[in-house]
Amino acid sequence: MTHDHDNQDRVRSALRGISGVHATAWRADGEADWEVTAKIVANIAKAGIHNIVSAGNTGEFYPMTTDEVVRSHAVAAEAAAGRALVTAGIGRSLKEAVATGKLAATAGCNAVMVHHPLDPFAAPQSQADYIVAIAEALTLPVVAYIRSDAIGVKDLVRVATHANVAGVKFASSNMMLLAECVRATSGTSANWICGLAEGWAAPFYALGARGFTSGLINVAPERSLAVWTALEKGDYAAARAQVDAIAGFETLRTKYGNGANVTVVKEALGLLGTDVGPVRLPGLPELNADEKAELRAIIAGWSAVRAAAAE
Repeated sequence: MTHDHDNQDRVRSALRGISGVHATAWRADGEADWEVTAKIVANIAKAGIHNIVSAGNTGEFYPMTTDEVVRSHAVAAEAAAGRALVTAGIGRSLKEAVATGKLAATAGCNAVMVHHPLDPFAAPQSQADYIVAIAEALTLPVVAYIRSDAIGVKDLVRVATHANVAGVKFASSNMMLLAECVRATSGTSANWICGLAEGWAAPFYALGARGFTSGLINVAPERSLAVWTALEKGDYAAARAQVDAIAGFETLRTKYGNGANVTVVKEALGLLGTDVGPVRLPGLPELNADEKAELRAIIAGWSAVRAAAAE
């Protein structure tokens, strides 16, 4: 298996920036609106976000068909037009993950992100085997998305140090496990990334991980970039202030066991003039009246700040 080392370096570097997960627009009939989706991706790329993740969780990977996932990757690669790297979200069965990963390479994506297996009978070491098997089968660099702390340090290290793994999006809030992983991989190629967005980025940075994932970039990429810039400078006070400004938005997303996560992003896009349709089941299709009012107030507050800054 030949690997493009220049691309691997580019991906590793972009992962230490912001990995923005774009939303997917649905039409009134429930089918995908690729034209609007392409506009969302183009706006994120124009804003200067380093890596755009297509068919990630904010893009509704699980409610999508495999054909839609494949199309999403191609649409994102074309819309980003080289202004940002594009990482294709893949997963489900091992065969589907490998097949969609190969198609993502053909479509011009720069990397793949392996979604955490949701199989209720997944063995911890076998989850690591699943990611490694995908990394072995593909030429594109792999980003491992770890969403639980069930996998032990030894297996996480095995994934993180694989030659074709460009980074690990660590999305468990178990900070001690992260600290152990960073310690165990000191001096290796391991690239640990905060997979829990802006609010968790500061403690991750403090423990030796860099870069973070974001859904906020669909709505206010400049706020996400302000958090990243502060953390890259090691200015934790500035980072806290920036995170405080988005805390209401991010808290609203955690309602219903994170069921409102994408809903808040999609309704915010609607408030800002881009109609992207509801969230597909089993996500929360739409917010209730009180939540809509709360979101309107948050967005209006941001717009006022933006207007004042422009004067």
